[in-house]
Amino acid sequence: MGPLAGIRLIEIAGIGPVPYCAMVLADLGADIVRIDRPGGQEIGVPLSPEVDILNRGRASLALDLKKPGADDVVLRLLERADGLLEGLRPGVMERLGLGPDICLARRPGLVYGRMTGWGQDGPLADTAGHDINYIALSGVLANVGRAGEKPVPPLNLVGDFGGGAMYLAVGMLAGILSARATGRGQVVDAAMLDGANQLMSIFHALKASGNWPGGRGENLLDGGAPYYDAYETKDGGFMAVGAIEAKFYRQLLNKLDLSPNDLPDQNDRERWPVLRERFAAVFKSRTRDEWTDVFDGSDACVSPVLEMTEVSPHPHNAARGLMVDVGGMEQPAPAPRFSATPASRPRPSVAAGQSTRAVLEDAGFSGVEIDALIEAGVAHEAAS
Repeated sequence: MGPLAGIRLIEIAGIGPVPYCAMVLADLGADIVRIDRPGGQEIGVPLSPEVDILNRGRASLALDLKKPGADDVVLRLLERADGLLEGLRPGVMERLGLGPDICLARRPGLVYGRMTGWGQDGPLADTAGHDINYIALSGVLANVGRAGEKPVPPLNLVGDFGGGAMYLAVGMLAGILSARATGRGQVVDAAMLDGANQLMSIFHALKASGNWPGGRGENLLDGGAPYYDAYETKDGGFMAVGAIEAKFYRQLLNKLDLSPNDLPDQNDRERWPVLRERFAAVFKSRTRDEWTDVFDGSDACVSPVLEMTEVSPHPHNAARGLMVDVGGMEQPAPAPRFSATPASRPRPSVAAGQSTRAVLEDAGFSGVEIDALIEAGVAHEAAS
């Protein structure tokens, strides 16, 4: 089920953006085989398969890609695939005998998706990095944080997942559409640096137009504006305020029982500190739940700041089914939603090698061939 039903992909297991990209595509119906390292992927923190959300929805074939013959197994799988996803350093897949030239020679219509931090070329291409490094060079990190304080990493949402995984997903879908129209596959070079940089487009426009005049934490959308910020409540909770437009700002003042005649003008930057102080004092007078009730149903653009454990029971989130049960664990539901081809409930993540024999059988390997691959240490099955 799902809009991507019938799309077949091979995923070379990795960490961060590639498994998240594969999860999104699998949620929407793509048939994906994850090629795991024997014993599973080392990701720096212990995660058992049943809680490894990013690996949900895919079968797992465990292969030692350094063993002779492992490349032939992958190439046979690619003969029926629309695309391949990999997130290794530039040159690694080539050394494994699975570079784009070899794969596209075997499957000319293949879309070969490559996920890296810096891109496939350039002076930094061969160096290590993480989300914080990519968003540092793309101008993102310099703009996140409070005025007068150091930059604050916005989790690893902008580089790994927004600028990386989602751009790879778009690239794969665009490549598959092109391949189906032309019969020609191609390489998708998705770099977290590139994606994070493009996500900054609106801020370059604001800067060029004079609408982003301040430094970090001194502008409209970075917490600089008192009407676009989070305020602490009486019980230590927080309310998020996003009343940018004048009509919404008027509702904000009304709900806070503040008169515009007693306050600085909304966009008087010089007096923003005064406005912020008034807002902070009022929000401190009630609890988060009390303010939630005050603003409920209004267009003041004010919402409670929820902890992760509070997301599912929130009335709106519950009505939308924002979280779903997958194998006994509550997880984010597939997104976006489709009216004619809705996604089915995701399947739980499986251990590395749990699907080895089934995947190989489905690809046309005989029982004798599968036994030989396992005996040679090329293929591995999950421990029972």
